[in-house]
Amino acid sequence: MRLDKFICKSTELTRTEAKKVLKSGEVRVNGDVAKNAAMQVHENNTVTIDGQQLTARGSRYYILHKVVDSICSNVDEGYPSVLNFIEVDKAFDLHIAGRLDADTTGLVLLTDDGRWSHNVISPKKQCQKTYRVWLRNAIDDDKLAVLVTKFAQGLQLQGEDSLTRPAILTRVAEEDLLDEQCYKSEVLLTITEGKYHQVKRMFAAVGNRVVGLHREQIGKIVLGDLAPGEWRALSPDEIALFS
Repeated sequence: MRLDKFICKSTELTRTEAKKVLKSGEVRVNGDVAKNAAMQVHENNTVTIDGQQLTARGSRYYILHKVVDSICSNVDEGYPSVLNFIEVDKAFDLHIAGRLDADTTGLVLLTDDGRWSHNVISPKKQCQKTYRVWLRNAIDDDKLAVLVTKFAQGLQLQGEDSLTRPAILTRVAEEDLLDEQCYKSEVLLTITEGKYHQVKRMFAAVGNRVVGLHREQIGKIVLGDLAPGEWRALSPDEIALFS
């Protein structure tokens, strides 16, 4: 963990204040003065400020039901940051493990544990993310069977050198439709990577257009009945899925 982040997790100092303390020479790591904010510290290191040893607070893990016209950013830029919805101390010290576009809704994971979020978003981990997709053009059964094969084989996206990784495309059962008028244009797509606007670009590559997008699941963590704009802490079992 970066030294300035460690200080923030051990005190009430902001990141800016922590850097000022570092420049003053008040911080020592294993007895040596430390001024480099980017210095990596580990669990067995002793970090002190003016001789007082610091102990970092435990990491935090949350799930949020993102609403439309909010952004997965640590600052408000045109739209409000999703961090405004998390009513905890130092919410803006959290980061988003797997971003969504402003017009996309659904499951967002937030944490201050960099190693944990890496296990969520790293393509090497091949973590499955499932999206409910509403399409401009309905897909009949014969066309769906063709698309299932294409998505499983990988698609060539514009501007990309390699095919997308195998993806799973299925139709939403009638009893599970969120919009009864969208049968044959409401599908589920599961991917294991996160290229820029990937879901929208995948359907564009097969001549369709995404008109609505909602993430329902990451790995084995599901959004469930969490209402739009609501959030909760993850359970120990959920945290362990990516530890």
